[in-house]
Amino acid sequence: MDKACVWETLSVQLEKRKELSMPLFGNVFSPKKTPPRKSASLSNLHTLDRSTREMEIGLEYGSPMMNIGGQSLRFEDGQWLAESGGSVSQKEVQRLKKRNVQLEEENNLLRLKIDILLDMLSETTAESHLMEKELEEIKNHNRKRK
Repeated sequence: MDKACVWETLSVQLEKRKELSMPLFGNVFSPKKTPPRKSASLSNLHTLDRSTREMEIGLEYGSPMMNIGGQSLRFEDGQWLAESGGSVSQKEVQRLKKRNVQLEEENNLLRLKIDILLDMLSETTAESHLMEKELEEIKNHNRKRK
């Protein structure tokens, strides 16, 4: 027998052996069907409106809070605010920061206006000096004619 024929008979025998043997963990390509899920809750509280739920359970929903590394944070108006132990609240700090930004923008606008006014003043002054020169030249020219 030649080598090709031997390899072919060996591969056929291996295939037959695989078909006869039972895999240890089952066929991975045909998983078992999962059983249907049971109801998440047998309670009817989810059907009640919020006020009834609060009366029944006594829950009062406040703003979420967490404590990380000794720093207490509270979620309010879409932002996490640090509850500092100082005399100024975090809201006040944010309000002052916002006001500071507004004042800086206003200050920049006023500086721009001052620059524009100074440019206009220097242009007007230059034109005035040119007109005075021209007027002096015309007066001198008229004096020479007489």
